[in-house]
Amino acid sequence: MRQGVLRGGWSRSLGLLVAVAGLLAATWASIVLGVNAISLGDVLDAVSGAPVTDAERIVYHLRIPRTATGLLAGTALGVAGAAMQGLTRNPLADPGLLGINAGAALAVVVAINILGLSGVSEYLWFAFGGAAVAAVFVYALGSLGLGGATPVKLALAGAATTAFLGGITTMITLRDASLMDDFRFWAVGSLTRADGAALLTVAPFVGVGLVLAVGLSRTLNALALGDDLARSLGTRLWAARAVGAVAVVLLAGGATAVAGPVAFIGLVVPHVARMICGPDYRWVMAWTAVLAPTLLLVADVIGRLVAQPQQLQVGIVVAAAGAPFFLYLVRHRKLVEV
Repeated sequence: MRQGVLRGGWSRSLGLLVAVAGLLAATWASIVLGVNAISLGDVLDAVSGAPVTDAERIVYHLRIPRTATGLLAGTALGVAGAAMQGLTRNPLADPGLLGINAGAALAVVVAINILGLSGVSEYLWFAFGGAAVAAVFVYALGSLGLGGATPVKLALAGAATTAFLGGITTMITLRDASLMDDFRFWAVGSLTRADGAALLTVAPFVGVGLVLAVGLSRTLNALALGDDLARSLGTRLWAARAVGAVAVVLLAGGATAVAGPVAFIGLVVPHVARMICGPDYRWVMAWTAVLAPTLLLVADVIGRLVAQPQQLQVGIVVAAAGAPFFLYLVRHRKLVEV
């Protein structure tokens, strides 16, 4: 198992502080950069009182909720991916690749189209349910045949499930013009639809998921040694995997509810974190929780700037960057074993 670039505790801590500074810079860029120029004074006026000017309203009603959505969804998806890779010892595990995000997205679209639900607080439970059902289905499908749930079989099962569920989601939205107009951006991954109320609804569930996932860090280190050795060290495998499954569903379901099915964040960022800090999941979780929202916010800012006056949704930008990295992992997966 390869060591990271930063090997000492002090170097990892200092490096993490630099990464946090990068996250703060990405947060600031997400608030001030875009089609409309925003000054420091506009930002301070918007957060200190009732917005008056157009720039202050843009900050208060659009930019701050959009940035908060990126922070919440990015952290949730990144940590969910790290937890999945550790629980399954599968370097290709990711909520998007293994169909969890697609299951949550389909459940949300069905809830909106058939049941007439509209707010995040109303369809949040459908997102969790869809994520859970998709996760169980993909694992069961990938476990068929000789060898059980191997990384390649899980990846293929997840890709097939994602394509199938995505096709059903597209069929439903195309049949309803109003639904298609409302959710065509959300369906590819977007930070523009959530507001303060939606974030407050989702945040407690994501918070619980983060606590559960981070609490499993030591257990994931034991699981990386193999089931037999982990069991000999006192790890209850069924309990660890059950808690991990709950954490992943809460994180992926909550993120999908507010930002849509954003792919590759949970796949790419944990591997980058391991390259930097090594295989210790206590550090991997910390680095992932910082790098994942940074990547999502930077991708969102790029999407605003490269196609002005229009915007590329963040899911498209992340997919354009994440797909080549995924191909690299498939080609060189022995280099990134978890």
